[in-house]
Amino acid sequence: MFRISQYMQEIAQPTPLGPVRNPPGPVVIWNLIRRCNLTCKHCYSISADKDFPGELSTGEVNAVMDDLKRFRVPVLILSGGEPLLRPDIFDIAARAKAMGFYVGLSSNGTLIDEGNIDRIAAVGFDYVGVSLDGIAQTHDTFRRMSGAFDRSMHGIRLCKARDIKVGIRFTLTQDNAHDLPALLQLLEDEELDKFYLSHLNYAGRGNRNRKTDAFHRTTRQAMDLLFDTCWRAQQAGRPKEFVTGNNDADGVYLLLWVREHFPHLEAHMRAKLEQWGGNSSGVNVANIDNLGNVHPDTMWWNHTLGNVRERPFSEIWMDTADPIMAGLKARPRTVGGRCGACAHFAICGGNTRVRAWQVSGDPWAEDPACYLSDEEIGIEVHA
Repeated sequence: MFRISQYMQEIAQPTPLGPVRNPPGPVVIWNLIRRCNLTCKHCYSISADKDFPGELSTGEVNAVMDDLKRFRVPVLILSGGEPLLRPDIFDIAARAKAMGFYVGLSSNGTLIDEGNIDRIAAVGFDYVGVSLDGIAQTHDTFRRMSGAFDRSMHGIRLCKARDIKVGIRFTLTQDNAHDLPALLQLLEDEELDKFYLSHLNYAGRGNRNRKTDAFHRTTRQAMDLLFDTCWRAQQAGRPKEFVTGNNDADGVYLLLWVREHFPHLEAHMRAKLEQWGGNSSGVNVANIDNLGNVHPDTMWWNHTLGNVRERPFSEIWMDTADPIMAGLKARPRTVGGRCGACAHFAICGGNTRVRAWQVSGDPWAEDPACYLSDEEIGIEVHA
């Protein structure tokens, strides 16, 4: 995850380069249930409105949480499918909060209503993220449900009325990029706390819909808008959280933005961005799916490292016998193509390995979704 707001704050008030502070354990995104009331076009878990056999029981979930706490995991993001369809979701979430985890809820928002908002508020979620794919008809088309946008907005407003930190998650594609300005305005109008832009990753239904991925020019335009919006909010004294995911080239593109707008801060920002280091799949980000399988992150469902029913997560996560896990944990990673030759490799870390794997069959090939030119990444161009 790339935290744009953090770097905009750094532009406004530069701070000394401190020591690298690695988190004690990975952020765990936990798909507790695969069932969902929607069938979204870009769903990485390929969910459906039916029960999936073999999912972890409440007792098994609690045992895993105990291991995660011992392993010093700081953050649990409870996801699905639609996590609110799991009958024990509030018991799980309340236990996680009591254990001291930062607990997020990742929902499509359509099931947040007057019947459960009090229980959602009582849990004390640190953050509720609601997915929106655009405004009104665009969102409903992506979600394959008429009225989905209105229902999600109703859920968002209920959270806001209970003083629950709530924000929007948006997956950028060529088919919905035109709605990004309206969504950013919605964020302002509704006084929401956070905006997360996810670049389409080649996984699940997103893989089957690869042809609709945002082209490089569209991606650059979206990032320009996001940077400008975040900076204006910073200048106006109304900073909100703006973050992106699934394309670590965003860090390099921000450096180029700084070079254009704040050239005197370029060296400082480069040092800060290199300290971030880019992609952290298999290191600081982990995924557990509904069956207890552990993956390097949520987009690696076609590669399993182990199962929490058979071995503790803490043991699975530290095992580098798996060649992909060994490669992800290597510092620096060994990657090829444009990524390996990139002058900014120390910033993005080679970007998203699962996307390279999906396209080429080689997890260490160049990431095809890097939207920077050869000149921008320092590769010599021959006529």
